[in-house]
Amino acid sequence: MLGIRLPAETEQRLAALAKATGRTKSYYAREAIEAHLDDLEDIYLAEQRLIDNRAGRSGTFTLDEVEQDLGLAD
Repeated sequence: MLGIRLPAETEQRLAALAKATGRTKSYYAREAIEAHLDDLEDIYLAEQRLIDNRAGRSGTFTLDEVEQDLGLAD
């Protein structure tokens, strides 16, 4: 179970959408979360990799290095 507080304007928009379509507010909240969860996870992962890189805990590779390592170099 999840309870969230929304700004009044967002709550009104959500209620209007639900009423106009015959769906529940929970349906649209679930749809919005599912649609954006992958993006949020990707952002978090990218931020963590950047922190690790700047702290020297990970490195980077050039495209040439990756191609050479995978045997794809010309």
